[in-house]
Amino acid sequence: MAVVNKFQKLSRSILGIASSYSKYKNDTLLPLLLATRGTSTTPTRSEKEEVNITFVKSSGERIKTKGKVGDTILDIVVNNEIDLDGFGACEGTLTCSTCHVIFSKEVYEKLPGKPTDEELDMLDLAYEVTDTSRLGCQIVMTKELDGIEVKVPSTLNDQRA
Repeated sequence: MAVVNKFQKLSRSILGIASSYSKYKNDTLLPLLLATRGTSTTPTRSEKEEVNITFVKSSGERIKTKGKVGDTILDIVVNNEIDLDGFGACEGTLTCSTCHVIFSKEVYEKLPGKPTDEELDMLDLAYEVTDTSRLGCQIVMTKELDGIEVKVPSTLNDQRA
């Protein structure tokens, strides 16, 4: 009986909203709002350009995937459910080094921005650090980075543990 009462209240609620909507649908503001809906100049996530990236595991396994311009390398791993055990444990808050990746010298020089002091501090705690190491959570993909390869170290160090 309690379920029936809840259902009746929900039904009245929905009908009340529909009734209110019908009162305002002829108002001058609503047609204006409906006409401008969907005219945003900011691209949505699905409209952003795609970029390709290849992750190279220490075993030699290559994982090719896609992301969007504006995504971080960490976003791409998470969004594509790529199996890189422990990668991005701090979810991009710069409190671990589990998204440590290694770039070729050519790609490293094309990366937008330089590492911050906080990023360098975290890299000091990572395994297999090189001169071209960065944290994937700090690398935002651009069209210029389309097609890059990144090496994933064989081990990771999560100093939060």
